[in-house]
Amino acid sequence: MVSTARAVLCLCVWLSACPVQGSHVSARMNRTIQNLLLHYKIPPKDRFNGKPVFSREPLAGKVETKKLFMVGVLETYEKLIGQMLTHLPTPNPPTTGIHVRLGAATAAATAPGAGGEVGKELNFILKKVQELRKHRYQEQSELLQGLEALGKIQMDNFVVQSKALWELPWLYEEASSISNDAKMQRRRRRRQTRKLKTPPSA
Repeated sequence: MVSTARAVLCLCVWLSACPVQGSHVSARMNRTIQNLLLHYKIPPKDRFNGKPVFSREPLAGKVETKKLFMVGVLETYEKLIGQMLTHLPTPNPPTTGIHVRLGAATAAATAPGAGGEVGKELNFILKKVQELRKHRYQEQSELLQGLEALGKIQMDNFVVQSKALWELPWLYEEASSISNDAKMQRRRRRRQTRKLKTPPSA
């Protein structure tokens, strides 16, 4: 519960830095998160204990690194909110006779604080996260899926081992070329920076 509530709070911070359709987090989204925090309430000492759910260190790197990290954050939120939805209590099905009215009344009374209004608000936040990832991070999502697929390679499979060795020369060459291209780009940027700093000769 503590980690979940802290993660919901972080969501507002993360998405505030990511434009959605040309604007930042909407008033409705902020209001929805604040309402959810009333349900997922934790003590201030837990909320501000200096241990965020998501580290901000990757956001100090290059744009490509930031984008890849952010798509991982968004996908994690999708899984997290999905888990939160499954943990919401559901009203018991009504029985026959007088218990029908009692069951309906109980469900109506518990729905706003349980699976009713909270579920609607969680689904609203989930939809916003999914839209942001789909429309702004499609390329990074595909890359992340590719990285996850690498982790599923059958390391002890003899056929896989042989094919991987056969593919290595091309992949090694490609990896080396990409690294060299990155170095050349950095050198060009440094030369351009030095030229801009050097005053013109009289």
